[in-house]
Amino acid sequence: MKKGIKLLVIFSVTICTNLMAQDISTINEESFLKTSGEAACKCIDSINTFDKSKVEIAKEISKCIDKHTLTYQLSVKILSNLDLKNLDLSNSGNANKKKNVNISISTDEKSNDYKKYYYDIERYLMTDCKAIKVKIAADEKQSDKSFSKNPTALDFYSKGLEEMRKEDYKDAIKYFEKAIKEDANFAFAWDNLGVCYRKLNNYDKAIEAYNKSLALDPYGVMPLQNIAVVYRYKKEYQQAIDAYERLALMDNENPEVYYGIGLVYFSNLNNQEKGLENICKAYNLYIKQKSPYRADAEKIINMIFAEMKKQGKEKEFNEILKSNHISTQ
Repeated sequence: MKKGIKLLVIFSVTICTNLMAQDISTINEESFLKTSGEAACKCIDSINTFDKSKVEIAKEISKCIDKHTLTYQLSVKILSNLDLKNLDLSNSGNANKKKNVNISISTDEKSNDYKKYYYDIERYLMTDCKAIKVKIAADEKQSDKSFSKNPTALDFYSKGLEEMRKEDYKDAIKYFEKAIKEDANFAFAWDNLGVCYRKLNNYDKAIEAYNKSLALDPYGVMPLQNIAVVYRYKKEYQQAIDAYERLALMDNENPEVYYGIGLVYFSNLNNQEKGLENICKAYNLYIKQKSPYRADAEKIINMIFAEMKKQGKEKEFNEILKSNHISTQ
């Protein structure tokens, strides 16, 4: 489909009302968003994250959203051309009339029109799709020490992952510890052990596990990101910033660096300007990488705006957005 293509839709009211089923009053933009969002969620749930980085996973998630953006956009625009309230199905003559509708569908991913529908689905997914949180949290890009060649260790590791999926972190810890006992160089087992301890608010044990992983693989993205989060929970804010900056030395295009630092400055150190500057950097990188975390950054930017507005700093807020090439709209 070419960019900016004009579609002439010969829309049959009879067929439409049959597809719309029993209750026309329930047909609205939200119902179309729910349908498209649920379809995109199923697509995301089918993504295989094995040996893929967050960037690679984000690209596959974006393809799932893209796949359903045009359908959602077309449905909403057709709906806007129908007068459902005054549609009289009891009159067969009226019901069989056809309505010619010119509908412009944007397929240009950079256009504001396309982004509106894409971001609608993205926001829906971040709120209502459990699968997207699981997939974007995964970072299974392997190094030599990521996995074990010991079949017993791998078996315990798989059982630990299964308990994690059930959110039974205590049992998951038992399995990950057994995996590590079989193979002390199993970095991913240490990583997930740290996640489980963090979920149970045992932050010191979580940091210990992450440091064990980093000793095996100093470039492990997952433990570097997670150890920063734990330091923040422990209210050791400079340690958290240092951990994010260490991650930036490895990859200064990682939006989690700036998102994490931005949260520390805004939520914990009461520095809205530094918080906003970093969240804006994260926001732009999320867009560049087509990551659905863009929606989370957008929420934080709105929260910072509310705080800066209270302090009479709207001008400063707008200047920071402008310097990061983000529209105040």
